[in-house]
Amino acid sequence: MAIYSYQLGPMDNNTYVIVDEATKEAALVDPSFDSESILDDIKKNGWTLRYILNTHAHFDHVLGNAYFAEQTGAPIALHRADRALLHALPESALRFQIEATPSPEPTIWLEDGQTLMLGETPIAVRFTPGHAAGHVTFVVGDTALVGDVLFRNSIGRTDLPGGSLETLLHSIHTQLLTLPDETRVLTGHGQETTIGAEKRSNPHIRA
Repeated sequence: MAIYSYQLGPMDNNTYVIVDEATKEAALVDPSFDSESILDDIKKNGWTLRYILNTHAHFDHVLGNAYFAEQTGAPIALHRADRALLHALPESALRFQIEATPSPEPTIWLEDGQTLMLGETPIAVRFTPGHAAGHVTFVVGDTALVGDVLFRNSIGRTDLPGGSLETLLHSIHTQLLTLPDETRVLTGHGQETTIGAEKRSNPHIRA
């Protein structure tokens, strides 16, 4: 298994491609601004896009859903609690003067404890609301793709619709900090970190 990262757009969004190297099946996580160029890498490397995975449906994490669904036929996966947020994509993007194509309807509804198979690689789903009502984290091997729940020395904002600081902290403590300290944390924006590093130095979650 390998994970490739792409930093895109004015909000420094991180879009990821998870690849099962044995079968060359791939999953695209949070297609953001100008992510269309990632399709060139997918084709060049002979990968087959199996899933379009959304950690949550804030517009900057789902802007590329329509493009990749149209170009590859891959299904979109999202937690049902973020369905209304996904439907509001064009209006949400316009608030930032960005035009967005509506996302197709997800055909995979994610749930806590669910496992998606990517070739021979299991992708575990953990429900981590608080930044968004339907936020999930994807755990692949020793790596957690946490979207906007946890950042290096910071946490996700909770002042948007569906946000709750109490809920976010509960998600972090029960779903993320229970992972091994060496777990690599790939964030929705900014630099990666580890669970151990955040336990030691993150001022928002230290006991």
